[in-house]
Amino acid sequence: MNDDTEKLKAKGDSPKSAEIDNQKIEQHTLKDQIALDRYISAKQATRRGLGVKISKMHAGGAQ
Repeated sequence: MNDDTEKLKAKGDSPKSAEIDNQKIEQHTLKDQIALDRYISAKQATRRGLGVKISKMHAGGAQ
């Protein structure tokens, strides 16, 4: 994965907001986390190629 994807994952794993003295931590919503996961999955799927293999076909019987 490239640096941008790693940065997105790190931001998704980190809390949305935090407060130190009163110890208040707010996570990202589940909807946002699912959207981020779908985005990253779609981005990785487009890098794998076309999904088509080109090869020569040979007759199996007589030669």
